[in-house]
Amino acid sequence: MQTVRKDIHNSDIPVLCQSCEARHQGICGALNPEQLLALAKSTRRVRKDAGEELLADAMPISSYANVLRGVVKLSKVLEDGRQQVVGLQFAPDLLGRPFAAESRVSAEAASEVDLCLIPKPALETLLTQSAALEHLVMLQALRELDEARDWMVTLGRKSAAEKVASFLYLIATHIDPTEVEPETRFELPLTRADIGDFLGLTIETVSRQISRLKADGVIEILGNRHVTVPDLARLRLRCG
Repeated sequence: MQTVRKDIHNSDIPVLCQSCEARHQGICGALNPEQLLALAKSTRRVRKDAGEELLADAMPISSYANVLRGVVKLSKVLEDGRQQVVGLQFAPDLLGRPFAAESRVSAEAASEVDLCLIPKPALETLLTQSAALEHLVMLQALRELDEARDWMVTLGRKSAAEKVASFLYLIATHIDPTEVEPETRFELPLTRADIGDFLGLTIETVSRQISRLKADGVIEILGNRHVTVPDLARLRLRCG
């Protein structure tokens, strides 16, 4: 349980919350200082390494989490072991479906992630008390629905080249919500195999399309994971 201290300049807001970007951009932005103070008494911050499981499909939900940094991979696994990546979450998304008894997806840290864990009863109590919080959670759910529909178009209608460009554009525009420069740098949070699962492509096709984007100067790659996008508008044009 985190220690709640008061700051001399803003005595009603926990110190850790004052420096948290998710407080302003995520669900905590809907809470007043008293609600933040009460919530902070039961939340805790954790860091998970890439590959660590955060939620298991069909398992009971005991807590939710604000994504503070990094990328979370959501997936469904068939009985024969085949995996489909069905979504990605970034800061300041809320991980977990409120009021659900069990998880409907598996969640895994795609990169090193920082999370603010919120006990299930604490968040659900606040949701019944705060219309503003309930509204923000609903807006996130609707945004995720819109993104899922957009991704259905990507998977169903776009070429392999457009799919890979769309994936890279998604990462470039979501991995750092404070980044506004036309040139963007990031570490690829998924392996080539995971990207293939996400896009419905083979590893070889993913690698070939990434190499083509590199050869055309749309992206630069150092090693296998560090990507620089010199001009986001140019990458967007390749998304179809």
